[in-house]
Amino acid sequence: MRSNNPVFSRSEEFNRANAYGNMTYGGNGAPYQGYGAPQQPVNEYGAPVAPPAQKTGRMTIDSVVQSTAITLGIVLVTAAATWILTPAVESEEAVGTLTLALLLGSGAAFILSLVNSFKRIVSPALVMAFAVAEGVALGALSKFYDAVFGVENADFGGIVVQAVVGTFAAFAGTLAAYKFFNIQVGQKFRTFVIAAMFGMVALSLMELVLGLFGSQLGLFEFGGLGLVFSIVGLVLGVFMLILDFDFIEQGIRNGLPERESWRASFGLLVSLVWIYTNLLRILAILQQD
Repeated sequence: MRSNNPVFSRSEEFNRANAYGNMTYGGNGAPYQGYGAPQQPVNEYGAPVAPPAQKTGRMTIDSVVQSTAITLGIVLVTAAATWILTPAVESEEAVGTLTLALLLGSGAAFILSLVNSFKRIVSPALVMAFAVAEGVALGALSKFYDAVFGVENADFGGIVVQAVVGTFAAFAGTLAAYKFFNIQVGQKFRTFVIAAMFGMVALSLMELVLGLFGSQLGLFEFGGLGLVFSIVGLVLGVFMLILDFDFIEQGIRNGLPERESWRASFGLLVSLVWIYTNLLRILAILQQD
């Protein structure tokens, strides 16, 4: 029987059925040793010995942390490799190489994000492939921003370092607020965040299409509208993190399979990338002369 106590409700041991094959009387609930049931093991002194813990294959905080560490590590390593292996932004050829890396990485990441989002059974390999694509795109994008804004604004490690630190600070602050204020995620909030996310993606795609015909709304420019669009995106990214934390908490409580830890890490990675890119643009706009 599952406890209503939030501490015990997360414990598989507490909610496990009677051990050792014991049966239970319907009257008083006292267990007794059924016929054919294995005997409880004892040590050399005759004292009962607890059986070894068995792996249940359930989603846990540890499994989420491990899968998230792997995906984030892949992104960081791939982004660093892209930064190092691509030429400095000093010629048209270098700009073309970085642009190609950015387009290929972001295109592959977009396709893999759709696959991972709608795939019924999460695939760790596809999640890691998404992390590789994101790393390539972020490495190229960060190098562009560093070339334009990093030299003249090198305080506190440059704009890229500031954005990375700010992203992890947003993650830590959101997690602390979620736990300390016991934020409850309702269906209306969940629907609003998902709808807003798809709305921003649709606006971004429309801006790209309009840009092909020489007409843009200014959402990606470094002006006032671009700043507002980035701030809205940053706030939405924080809301997305709250949904991720709620999914992880509910998944652990409901005993989801361990494989679902990769879905949780995928969601966290999408939210962190979303926050990083919007924060990078905000810093770039604010640091303009």
